[in-house]
Amino acid sequence: MADDLSVRSGVSGWIDRAMEWLPARLRRGTAVVPVVRLAGVIGAVTPLRPGMTLAGLAKTLERAFAFKNAKAVALLINSPGGSPVQSRQIYLRIRQLAEEKNLPVLVFVEDVAASGGYMIACAGDEIFCDPSSILGSIGVVGGSFGLQELIKKVGIERRLYTAGEHKAMLDPFLPENPDDVARLKAIQRDIHEIFIALVKASRGARLKGADGELFTGEYWAGEKSVALGLADGIGDLRSTLRARYGEKVLTPVVTPSGGLLSGLLGRRQPGAGALGVDGLAGLPDDVISALETRAIWAKFGF
Repeated sequence: MADDLSVRSGVSGWIDRAMEWLPARLRRGTAVVPVVRLAGVIGAVTPLRPGMTLAGLAKTLERAFAFKNAKAVALLINSPGGSPVQSRQIYLRIRQLAEEKNLPVLVFVEDVAASGGYMIACAGDEIFCDPSSILGSIGVVGGSFGLQELIKKVGIERRLYTAGEHKAMLDPFLPENPDDVARLKAIQRDIHEIFIALVKASRGARLKGADGELFTGEYWAGEKSVALGLADGIGDLRSTLRARYGEKVLTPVVTPSGGLLSGLLGRRQPGAGALGVDGLAGLPDDVISALETRAIWAKFGF
């Protein structure tokens, strides 16, 4: 019996020493919370400069939820919104992975989680924010320009040929048609209802404001957002995770993997030169992309 105890003690000691050589996140008893940063405008800003999309994020999210010893997955969100379709698809994929892996999702809002950015934030089991964070903007917006008077002044005649009564609906070079506007608003109301239903299903009884306050497209700073039930508390990622999982909790950041193919295709990684590999060739698209992005962020004071 004593020999058996000695053998078991020796094996246990050997295992403990072997564990010291493993990366910290693979050691027994180590709490790990992978972190994914979701930042920027959602969807295509311009055709050649896409923002956040499910296609671009799917592998990163899958890697985060596959971490060994993971206790939760943390999302850092900083987005003024964008495409409602991409926002909802990203939301759904996060929830699917959370249920498959049985892991809670903790969301930490940086500057902004508004419109589609807030839709993605609703994928979290809990939402934390800074007192100065902006949350909300639960609504739908669309815009265009009326250029029909301008082309008259410069002597341009608009020639448009269509098959289908409403194919040229809301053409910016034609006078605005009230019936077309009504059709657009009907579509926006449908999308708005989908957004509202998602928020209600995700936040449930935690929502404290009336529908006429929460779902008007208005947005609020952190403390008010918590009071309205749009967020669960004020807190930053590091402090919150340490308080919950211990001082030694590991928070590896999961980033998109870059490869040779993406470089050959000319897709820039964050921090790459503003003009890319083609020099001035990409300048017009870069300018348009920058203006579009700036306009979306500026709505929230950033």
